[in-house]
Amino acid sequence: MRLLNYRVLLRKEPEGGYTVTVPSLTGCVTYGDTIEEAIDMAKEAIELFIESLKEHGEEIPTEEGTLEYTLTVETHA
Repeated sequence: MRLLNYRVLLRKEPEGGYTVTVPSLTGCVTYGDTIEEAIDMAKEAIELFIESLKEHGEEIPTEEGTLEYTLTVETHA
């Protein structure tokens, strides 16, 4: 067994709750009513996503070599 780390992004939704995406696992998206629930749901979604990849003989993406930046841009809206 090996441990894998994945970044998750939580977006607060206007109607309440949080949508969670996993950038390194395209299509891995879930939702929770609270931040805690969203994180728990993300863990489960990641585990199921990886299980599906294994079952289909697909490569499991990792975040090795991934760099993260936050850019600020000026817009004239």
